[in-house]
Parts: sequence; C-alpha cells; structure tokens
Amino acid sequence: MSTPETTLSTPAPLTSAWSRSRLGVFLSQPVSWVFLIVGGIIAFLSLYPTYFLFYGSLTDAPLGLPGKFTLQNYVHAYSDPEAYSLMLNSFIFGIGSSGLSVLFALALAWITIRTDAPLRRLFELTAIIPNILPPILVSISWVMLLNPSNGLINGLFVKLFGMEKGPFNIYSMAGLIYVEALILTPLAFLIVAAAMKSMDPSLEESAKTLGSGEFGVMRRITFPLIRPAILAAGTLNFVRAIESFDTPAIIALPARIEVFTTKIWREALGSFPTNHNLAAAYGVGILAIALVFVYLYRRFTSQVESFSTVTGKGFRPHQIELGRWRYAATGVAFLLLVMLVVLPILVLLLVAILPYYHVPTWQTWQNLTMSHFQYVWATPRVHKAFLNSLFLALVGATLCMLLASLAAYITVRSKIAGRGLIEGLVFIPWAFPGTAMALGLLWAYVDFPIPIYATVWIILIAYVTRFLPYGLRAVTSTIIQVHKELEEASIVCGAGFLATFRRILVPMMRPGVMAGWIILVTIFMREFSATLFLYSPGAEPLGPLLYFLYLDGMRGRVAAIGLVISLISVILIAIAQRYSRWDTK
Repeated sequence: MSTPETTLSTPAPLTSAWSRSRLGVFLSQPVSWVFLIVGGIIAFLSLYPTYFLFYGSLTDAPLGLPGKFTLQNYVHAYSDPEAYSLMLNSFIFGIGSSGLSVLFALALAWITIRTDAPLRRLFELTAIIPNILPPILVSISWVMLLNPSNGLINGLFVKLFGMEKGPFNIYSMAGLIYVEALILTPLAFLIVAAAMKSMDPSLEESAKTLGSGEFGVMRRITFPLIRPAILAAGTLNFVRAIESFDTPAIIALPARIEVFTTKIWREALGSFPTNHNLAAAYGVGILAIALVFVYLYRRFTSQVESFSTVTGKGFRPHQIELGRWRYAATGVAFLLLVMLVVLPILVLLLVAILPYYHVPTWQTWQNLTMSHFQYVWATPRVHKAFLNSLFLALVGATLCMLLASLAAYITVRSKIAGRGLIEGLVFIPWAFPGTAMALGLLWAYVDFPIPIYATVWIILIAYVTRFLPYGLRAVTSTIIQVHKELEEASIVCGAGFLATFRRILVPMMRPGVMAGWIILVTIFMREFSATLFLYSPGAEPLGPLLYFLYLDGMRGRVAAIGLVISLISVILIAIAQRYSRWDTK
C-alpha cells in the first residue's frame, strides 16, 4: 500500500510538463516578450556599470588591463588624513546649499501661492526659465559678477563707495554654497509648491475660526503639513549637491576647496599619471552617501502621500491678505527672480558683446562687438559640439522616453510577477553621481566587443542610463490616468498588444511623454558632470567645450555659446509643447 505522501505527491514528469506549459503560456503573450526585452536592457544599463565601478575600485591594474583583487585603493583613499576634510567639506557644501535652496524655494512658493502679492504669477517662471541655462553657465556668470579681483558687482562697489577691493569673494565655501543653492532652488520650488497647492484650506480656516492668527496658522497647520515635502526637497537637493561637478569645477577647484567630485576629477583626469582605481574608490564612497539620502528621500516622499489632504472636492489654497506688506513680499520674490534668472542672463549678454571681459565704463558702450557670435558661426569645433549635443539631446531623449513608456506600461498595466523589479532597476542609476557613473562606464566599455569607448555612443548610454527615472516618472503619472477599458475595447476589436500600444496608449500618453521629453532634452543639452569624463576630441559636446574655453580665458565666447544654447532650448521646448497638446493632429 502506498503511503499518504506517495499518494499525494505529483509525479515528476507531470510537474515538468506543467512548468513547461506555464512557460509556454507566458512566452505566447507579446507583453511577456516586451517584459523580457525591456527588463534585460534596463538590467544591463543599470547593473553593468555598477559592477565595473566596484571592480575598478577593487583591482590594482590601470584602466583596461587585467589585475588582482586588492583593498589598497580604499585604504589609500580613506586612511588619508585629507579624506576627513574632504568629507567635511562635502557635507558642509551639501547641507548648506540644499538648506539655502529650500529656504529660497519656501519663500518663493509661499509668496506666489499663499499670498495676494502683486505679480505673484510672474515669479512662478523661476521653476521653468533656469532650466534653459546650463548650471556651468550659471556658475560662470556668478564668477564674473563676484570675482574678488574684477567681478562686475565688486567693481561697482569699488567705484561707488571708493573701496580698495570688492566686499564679495565667490572663491569661498560661502560662494560655492550660494551658487549651488541658486541652481537647486527651482527643483525645491516644484516640490514645495506642489505640497502647498494640494492643501485643503478648511484646515487653516478651522484654526482661524478657533482664534489663531496668520502666524499661528502657519506655525501649527501649514508648515507641519508641508514638512515632509520640505524634507524631501532638502534630501534630494543634498544628493544633487554632493554629486554636482558643475559648480565645484568653476569655483571649488580655483579656491582649492576639495569635495568628492573634485577629488575624483583630480585622480581620474587632473593628475599624471591618472589613477582611475583610486578615483573609483572615491566614487563608491560618494555613491554610498547618495544611496542613504535617496532612501531618506523615498521615505519623505511616502510621508508626503500620507499627509495628503486632497479630496474629490475642488478647492483653492487659502490666500493670505498681506495688506501693506504686499509690496515687500513682491520685492523679496523679485529679488529671488533677479538672482536666479535676470543677473545670470544679463551678465552673459553683456560679456558676449564686450570685446574683452572688464567692468564697463562709459567708453565701453562705444566698443561693443558681435565678434564672439561670429566665432560661434565660423568655428568648425563649435559646430561639431552643437551637432553632438543636439544628437545626444534629441536621440537620447527619444530613446529614453520610448524605454520609459514600455517600462511604465509593464509596471502599471501588466500583472507579470517581478514587474516591480524593473522600477527598482531603473532607479539604481538615479542615486549615481554623474562622476561615479562615468567611472563605471569607463571601466565597463574600455574592452567592450563593440567599439563604444571614446565615442559619442558611450555618452548617449550614460545619459539614457542616468536620466531614465525622469522619463519613467513623467509617463507613469500619465498612464495611471488612462482607463483600462480603452485597451480592452481595442483588444476586443482584434488589435494585438503592439497595435493597441501604438494606436491607443501612445496618443493618450502624449502629454506625459512630451513633458518628460522636454525635461530630458534640456538636461541633455546642459549635462556636464559625466560628459567631461567620457568625451573624446572627436565626440565633444557643449559642456566640455564651454569648460575648456572658460579655462582658456575666452569668456566672451563662452557667453555667446551659452546664449545660443538657451535659444535652442527655448525653440525645442516651444516645438515640443506645440505637439504635446491633445488636439494636435
């Protein structure tokens, strides 16, 4: 007689046949093949450079040569007494710039959304206009304004007040924090403003009914409700600050202020012989710090959702009447707009039409020139850089949004087991600093079978890998709003997956896709941190070109190129917005 276990067990051939049948059913569905292909591409893009970053930090051989396992790179990097000052500088820079950017954003968001200050809608442009200027140009413009020897603002103070020297020194930790805070303010503004717009005014009205004044309502109701958004903006901007190389390259390097990104640059590019192994060890360190704060950011953003007060009822945020303080609030917002937008653009315009960089005098206006714009028009190197950047922006943003659209469909619409893994893989590079990502890509593709190293293609891979999360967020928020019955009706009518995706979902997702495409195009046109490590003389985009022209003292040419970049970005944004409307044929 058979035992109960023998009776209840499934024969091995039946189990194998059942598994094969499930696999056959899985592979017979087109969406399953999309899942495997998209998941494989994203896993390769995310994990391949991550592995090689760690590999480079744990080997004793130079880039491209086989070596032996060693921990000496980490011992050398983090037992050096200078490592402690480097870490301290990095944290001071990150905390200072992120905190100041949140203060700027909080003041601007409160004035534009919660008060009756005149012209408040105009100041919301601060979240859009700065995106057309590369951060490296913002840093350069403030150096030309606050340079201690010949900065325009310092020169103005010397002339007006008879000082021996200007009162400001941009080449300091305070100057570094200030400029980076201005660059980070638009992102913090978007996060904080969204939280303020979504607050139910009944909570504040109830507090006022119970006798609280405006200050008490802000302290007890408004700020506690937006505190998770403030913390989220602060942690995200901290990550962006410590991984930034744009501002440190222009201010920290001349000031001899060492932070993680400048140390990586010195080891990988700025020394002879270069030491990519040691640079990779520093890259792993900055990646570890970034991962901790990205985790905190995700925690805070989940708290933003738990603090949500939006219901099905339509409402407008409670608006505070400032009375005679209305114009003072407008003045504060206008000052922030001037620092963020007006001064950087004006100084670039001024320097672009001066024959050489100097503090203007009355005679200056008789010697204005267009020679710097003529240089842009007549120089093949500049033409090549513009073409490379346009190629990276247009092709990279398109590939990124195509991959993001398919990934968003799988994670939101399908019921495939493991679909959440794709979103996790997408967001691994999001925590990667640009310099660390570039080092991982250098190690990954130096011996790759396909000749990608030292071409424009390795830069394209870096852009798509690092900024894919931006596209995924834009598409995911749109695809959630598309009702599933539209797809079901298409399938009932006989359309397959690809036809349904192309004819139904893509047109319905167009606003989100185009919004993400616009964001990515502007980012790719101005990307610098990773590009400086990956470019080659035959594949030089605009970022490295601007940097080396600036190092050569060609500030007028830098300003002219920067203004042309901004104009091209505006044109691309206008075209994309035209084709993102629902009624566009």
